[in-house]
Amino acid sequence: MSLTKIVVNCETGITEEVELTAEEIAELEAARTQALADREAAEAEAARIEALKVSAKAKLVSGEKLTAEEASLLIG
Repeated sequence: MSLTKIVVNCETGITEEVELTAEEIAELEAARTQALADREAAEAEAARIEALKVSAKAKLVSGEKLTAEEASLLIG
């Protein structure tokens, strides 16, 4: 299966389907890899923040001191 793109000539209205070049395929793969890495980083950050919230709530309930990051997270 080859990857293709649609090319439209706006002057003539002619539409054609052409195969992607090796460079275009490499760009797509690089963008896909970066998107996956960005999503993983965002998920890791969300998990870290959730863990901080849980820790801060537990410390508040038990009367322990909060870290500056935990306090900042709760205050907003």
